[in-house]
Amino acid sequence: QEFPQLKPVKRRGNRRYYQRQDVLMIRQIRSLLYDQGFTIGGARQRLSGEEQKEDSTQYKQLIHQMISELEDVLVVLKS
Repeated sequence: QEFPQLKPVKRRGNRRYYQRQDVLMIRQIRSLLYDQGFTIGGARQRLSGEEQKEDSTQYKQLIHQMISELEDVLVVLKS
């Protein structure tokens, strides 16, 4: 398989069933390949880079939330 992000469910007779998120991913892949002129390798890199950006953003939000909670605890401890 060219894109590891796609994981269709296989049922009887090796039929593949795609969920909504898979269909959205297929549309994005098609756009990268046909509309934007990416190669298969380039599209694969672009998609894996976007996943890393999403993970990074989630970690940053979590860190900011933890800092805020720790600051609240510090205020309580000082009083």
